[in-house]
Amino acid sequence: MRLPLREAVRTSIISKKWRYNWCRVPQLKLDQTLWETTEDLISPAIGFANIVYPLLALHTGQITKFTLDIPDLKTCPNIDNLIHFLTRNGIQHFVLKPPLGDRYKLPSSFFTSLRLRHLTLQRCIIRPPPVFKGFDGLISLELSYVEISSEFLGSLISHSPLLENLVLKDPRNSNPIEISAPKLRSFVFLGNIHLIQMKNVPLLSSVSFEPTEFPVDSERDPAKIFEFVPALENLCWNQLMVLDAGPFEVIPTRLPFALNCLKRLYLSWITLREFFELSFVLFLIRSSPYLQEIEIEVVDDAFVNPWDVIDEIPASFSAMTFNHLRIVKINNVVGAGAEMQLIKVLLAKSPALLRMVIKLCEMEDKRSLKILAEITKFHRASFRAKVVIM
Repeated sequence: MRLPLREAVRTSIISKKWRYNWCRVPQLKLDQTLWETTEDLISPAIGFANIVYPLLALHTGQITKFTLDIPDLKTCPNIDNLIHFLTRNGIQHFVLKPPLGDRYKLPSSFFTSLRLRHLTLQRCIIRPPPVFKGFDGLISLELSYVEISSEFLGSLISHSPLLENLVLKDPRNSNPIEISAPKLRSFVFLGNIHLIQMKNVPLLSSVSFEPTEFPVDSERDPAKIFEFVPALENLCWNQLMVLDAGPFEVIPTRLPFALNCLKRLYLSWITLREFFELSFVLFLIRSSPYLQEIEIEVVDDAFVNPWDVIDEIPASFSAMTFNHLRIVKINNVVGAGAEMQLIKVLLAKSPALLRMVIKLCEMEDKRSLKILAEITKFHRASFRAKVVIM
């Protein structure tokens, strides 16, 4: 089972006893390594048909996990019969990554996979029959660049009562998606952040957001993103794609409720020299009094925050102490005012801090030494805190 399929089939030459052992392997991964040759003499479409269907004809027993990964084919071969075969063989873990061209429409037989527990689909069209509601045993679901209605996606999630892990990447719709999954523990989302409506996720502890759009106006309060996630422990936020940012007051100082369970905060592709992004970072940190780890990946640009905004950073933390914060990492620091003030505040307000790692961007030695000298003067609330500058 740990061998690539091509090598697993080749074990048939070892002896008569080994000849058909590979036919009972319950996990199959079919990708282009099966029909690729060093001279590329075989057409991929011909190679797929000549290898896949005879291989399945020889296979005996259940296939519990099946992966079809063929992104580089020019067109998608006819795999409806293949999917029908899998549904009849008790498939439990199915991964489908068709070619990068036109999306593949799932056949109706796919929706009869009653034993499905793990499902990964890319570049597919999902249009189920009217009687289908969901997969009762589904534990993990990953949908990437699929065409699916918001209504059915919400229904699929809510009718999968065992669902624990959910990944949605750029779902092709513009309507709100309701997430109601009482056992959900991990959620990854790439797309317009305000399309997501968390309703019933009492156990959700790990969230990763990568907004392709982050509309900001008086009607779309960032607080609504976290309102129904009471158990959130790990938050990863990758970049802010801000659209139509309004007045500065759009981002509040902190949430109207504290994220008391949040322990680890990771922010990447953040511009601390841009007003909105700086405000959002401070907004999250101020709202999380029990943080244990903070990591920020800074990206530099030409924006420069007004000095009065930077000078107000320490005052905005005056009533806060991060008694549980142990580790802080800030990468790609250029020594901008907002960066230095944030470092200063975290050192002064974290009595349990053990380690702060600061990675500087490439710069002249003279400038890096100046930053080092300034940071070493900052007050540290923790006598055990080690500051490492790289």
